[in-house]
Amino acid sequence: MNRSITGRSGSVSVRRATARDAKRLTRLVRGSRAYEGQYAAMVAGYRVGPDYIETHRVFVAVAATEGHEGQVLGFYSLVLAPPELDLMFVADRAQGRGVGRLLVAHMTSEARAAGLDRVRVVSHPPAEGFYRSVGAVHVGTASATPPAVVWDRPELEFRIPTCQ
Repeated sequence: MNRSITGRSGSVSVRRATARDAKRLTRLVRGSRAYEGQYAAMVAGYRVGPDYIETHRVFVAVAATEGHEGQVLGFYSLVLAPPELDLMFVADRAQGRGVGRLLVAHMTSEARAAGLDRVRVVSHPPAEGFYRSVGAVHVGTASATPPAVVWDRPELEFRIPTCQ
């Protein structure tokens, strides 16, 4: 499945990540402004390795604008068992341009194709509003897991319709 959007700054498409994307995805995670301040410890040493990309369904949103062919704007990782949106990040410079919505639509299609009827998300607290705006429903709270995560997090769920 390859979805795309076209906006003022060019087109964005989604493709399967490769091991060669690992360093760029790691930089995207570690550089996210959403993880500054009290949240910084959670991603300080985080690494998206080639092994992770090969093991899971990882997809990247890439820009196809003049001079920026293949620029990574965001990514997500779908774990099938148990079904979970494990990672989802949109580059700070790309937020508000529909990239996150594109990634969620792609994830939903991938989940449907894999026969899933729901996908769990343990959300970064500031991202809960975004997930709700794209159809996730609140189903509980994931408790803190010190020392890396010292705050409770919203647990949400995407319900995947059988057809669209």
